[in-house]
Amino acid sequence: MRMTKHLWRFVGAMAMLLLGTTAQAQLSAGKDYQLITPPQPVPPGKTVEVIEFFWYGCPHCSHLQPSLHAWLKKKPADIAFRSQPAAFSEDWTQLARTYYAIETLGALDKLHPEVFAAIHKTKKLDPKVLIKDLKPLFAWVGTQGQDVKKFTDAYNSFSVVSKANRTMDTTSAYGVSGTPSIAIDGRFLIAPHMVPTKANAVDYERFFKNVDELIAMARANRKGK
Repeated sequence: MRMTKHLWRFVGAMAMLLLGTTAQAQLSAGKDYQLITPPQPVPPGKTVEVIEFFWYGCPHCSHLQPSLHAWLKKKPADIAFRSQPAAFSEDWTQLARTYYAIETLGALDKLHPEVFAAIHKTKKLDPKVLIKDLKPLFAWVGTQGQDVKKFTDAYNSFSVVSKANRTMDTTSAYGVSGTPSIAIDGRFLIAPHMVPTKANAVDYERFFKNVDELIAMARANRKGK
């Protein structure tokens, strides 16, 4: 009987622990994430769309990159991820055009992280300067082994300008109020500042656990359709 009582106590303790863990894992709308209202259209099928809203001039977006890249390396196969420049004013569209011009050249893998580094680490690029003068940007592109004329042509192309001009509408449609933010399947929006630590820093590990939880919610919603 004594062993049975101990066993039941152990089972009860484990059950309480599991219940506590489950309760802790449940996310609250308005606190841990925001609902995107109205929900934005997503591709049909089983793939869950995940969008990173960023701005090259945002230091928090730069801080997010290492953890984001680590998460991308182990993301589930049913996740379709893409980065999306955000813009709250026309001043932000210059760096949005930078992203789309790099994309046009097929150089995102090489230059996307380097733009963050040039702005926030080496200080070779200044977003405030680029608003009025793009020559430092074009010169910097040349130092990265890229064809400056091809980049300039892409930067000024109708396609890139059109994409950049739409960034303000897209940013607004998803309810993005700051960068970085991550939208999950057109339904949920989460930002790193929603998971601060006691030192008022960002717990990136917990943040991406919450991202995974929202992905699971979006996945379940797709299965229910």
